[in-house]
Amino acid sequence: MQNIDAAVVPNNAHLLYIVRMTKIQTLDPSTPAHSTPAAPGAAVLPAGPIDRIELMQTFVRIVEAGSLSAAAAQLNTTQPTVSRRLQTLERSLGLHLLQRSTHSMRLTEDGERCYVRAKELLANWETFESDLRGSGEEPEGTLRVIAPHAFGQQALVKPLAEYLRRYKQVSVEWLLHDDNQDFIADGIDCAIQVGEVHDPAMVAIRLSEVPRIVVASPSILNGAPIPEHAAELASLPWLALRTYYRNEISLTHSVTGETRRIAIRPRMSTDSLYALRSAAVEGLGVCVGSAWLLAEDIAAGRLQRLSPHWQAAPLPVYLIYPYARFYPAKLRRFIEIMRGAMPAVIDGTVRN
Repeated sequence: MQNIDAAVVPNNAHLLYIVRMTKIQTLDPSTPAHSTPAAPGAAVLPAGPIDRIELMQTFVRIVEAGSLSAAAAQLNTTQPTVSRRLQTLERSLGLHLLQRSTHSMRLTEDGERCYVRAKELLANWETFESDLRGSGEEPEGTLRVIAPHAFGQQALVKPLAEYLRRYKQVSVEWLLHDDNQDFIADGIDCAIQVGEVHDPAMVAIRLSEVPRIVVASPSILNGAPIPEHAAELASLPWLALRTYYRNEISLTHSVTGETRRIAIRPRMSTDSLYALRSAAVEGLGVCVGSAWLLAEDIAAGRLQRLSPHWQAAPLPVYLIYPYARFYPAKLRRFIEIMRGAMPAVIDGTVRN
């Protein structure tokens, strides 16, 4: 899935033009044309105005569903209708967006660009509609949110408290899970996810990213100098965070960009970031963990950074929720607060 950042993209000019020109008129094959006839071989489309937003929604759904027939099923319409919408969008843009054969379909280079920008524009359009419909709406009711265990227990409680103080008519069910949940069956409004989003049925707003660093208890080195190069870490005892690494870890130099893959034989592996930190503090081994969680132990001397110019790839943080025609005020306001607070949450914990 292409991830959505709700910020307006400056070079969306051609798609914004489509939105401003809200309707297009196509040719009716059953009546004489009122202007220049279509070129030989060109598709002739049925009459009637077609909403540009609907065309882009259909195009995005085709890409994410993988075929016109699957997109038609998801949109509760017919394959010929989906095909006509695609042709109309291509004609209005003057671009060829998809290459199709009997058994496959792939985006053209123009189609790749259009897909990314259409997703961004649709996310902004949905926010725009929601704001207009509910600009004076006071958030109320219960908001059900899923958050990762470690992040949800510590780093995210402060912006959550700000949300609850600001909106007195809202209550929150703050559910801590590290695995994927069924939004519909469980009545979930949104989730905060660390790591990439692959579900095409979700809107994914990138909030920030989490730096990951190499640390160990001072006892691990037993008085030896702190390793500077990543290669020096291979001989030390290791701990593994099974969610992200098990038998090897890839580290990149922050200045040169050099990347080194290190094979490890962990003495302990866990799926809990808190357990990983505790094991590192106990001197059981070296680990790679989220900088925001390890900052306090580093400042107190319980842990120290090893190979400080080397770190694992940062983990993106997303706020995700299912596509819908309308989003309630309680969700929109929560998104606003989390988007505003997350950079400070990450920066503050890393610097302290």
